[in-house]
Amino acid sequence: MATSIGGDTEDDDFEEAHEINVTPFIDVMLVLLIIFMVAAPLSTVDLPVDLPSSTATPIPKPDKPIYITIKSDLALALGDTPVRRTDLVQTLDATTEVSKDSRIFLRSDRTVPYGDLMDVLELLHSAGYLKIALVALERIPGAPLSAPTNVNP
Repeated sequence: MATSIGGDTEDDDFEEAHEINVTPFIDVMLVLLIIFMVAAPLSTVDLPVDLPSSTATPIPKPDKPIYITIKSDLALALGDTPVRRTDLVQTLDATTEVSKDSRIFLRSDRTVPYGDLMDVLELLHSAGYLKIALVALERIPGAPLSAPTNVNP
């Protein structure tokens, strides 16, 4: 309990000072900041893909997005796991959190030919996966094409 000795009190009794000690609160906030700074980079998918940019309005991202990535060498990946083109549908069907109504986010390197992208889209469509979203980097309208800001699923 804190007290203050004031000169303009009428009694000689000590008065209580009502102040909040914020030092423990600041310590807790700094620890939480460090935890989030360490955990945030671990929660992103780290496949090296050079995504094209878009000025389309971003849509909300689901809690557990399902990413299919076409890399520049035309290799496919489901999330972080490499998968062969012939095994893509079987791997999607075997994944427990994926249903035919789930939205699948398709990412492709900008060097991938359009025909190869369409082949993967057709493969998914013929397997019954009809909700497919293309992923691009968000770009401010009027900005140069080489200045993306962030990922937009």
